[in-house]
Amino acid sequence: MEGLTPISPPLLSSHKRTVAFTTPLNYAGRLSHLLQLKGWNPLWCPTIVVETSRSTKASIQFFLSTKAHSNDDERTTPLEDFSAIAFTSRAGILAFWETLMETEKTPLQAHGENFTFTVSALGKDAELLNVDFLSKLCKKPDRIRVTVPRVATPTGLVESLGLGGGRRVLCPVPLVVDLVEPPVIPGFLTDLALRDWVPVKVHAYETRWAGPRCAERVVSVRRRSEEKEGLDLDAIVFTSTAEVEGLLKSLRELGLDWRMLKERCPGLLVAAHGPVTASGAERLGVTVDLVGSRFHSFEGVVDALALRWNSNTTSEES
Repeated sequence: MEGLTPISPPLLSSHKRTVAFTTPLNYAGRLSHLLQLKGWNPLWCPTIVVETSRSTKASIQFFLSTKAHSNDDERTTPLEDFSAIAFTSRAGILAFWETLMETEKTPLQAHGENFTFTVSALGKDAELLNVDFLSKLCKKPDRIRVTVPRVATPTGLVESLGLGGGRRVLCPVPLVVDLVEPPVIPGFLTDLALRDWVPVKVHAYETRWAGPRCAERVVSVRRRSEEKEGLDLDAIVFTSTAEVEGLLKSLRELGLDWRMLKERCPGLLVAAHGPVTASGAERLGVTVDLVGSRFHSFEGVVDALALRWNSNTTSEES
């Protein structure tokens, strides 16, 4: 984790807007590319680390192994007792795929007790549920039904699954370390139960705080001009509540708080990738200025920033 926190403050272009973002490594490349396409300076400041561990891999492996089944039937796996898998994040899919690749046999047979097996994911994350993934999951990929909710939120995910009828759904979720677990996952599991599903949580990966100095890049952006007061930071993008908490926790370690950062960056815009993140940020005391309306992908929040700045420029010119 130490390698993720730069020591020296970055030198940025003298004429571009600077947009900080706090995503973990697995999302950083996508968001950075979109910011660059707008002609802005992307400033990566990861406040959380997302990674698998020996423990999380073992947790997933349990459901994929024929040796784990209680009826001693070496042909079936515990996954056959489920009717669906609900992925709430890209990290969950990648962690599941990582373990799935290490299995010798497909965990789902061509014909199971629950013939139609549903796999659901949010927005662009569903692109990972490709032919390779489905073929490794089941001997007969046609048995798999992939659903992608129209609204890319955990609530939308629940609605896309329909009524459970007492069936079981596997939910690969993060194990949160050194941070407070946001209410989104407990709420998601509760909503599934209210729709008559039997949700089974499996810790597929760990979400960890990136450490006490992870906010250092944000607070040490050099000014473009010595005459200009404050830091040259135009916006910050959050894609999860955990990122917000990680930033605030690091600011406290650095002897600062959110109010002090805003005073250093009086024009700072706070952008959230979707209403779930926005609600979490507000709960932690961070006022959100704009939320991407198309939150199935990062294009939504980036376009929302562009629209705000373009509108301001037009107003000033008129």
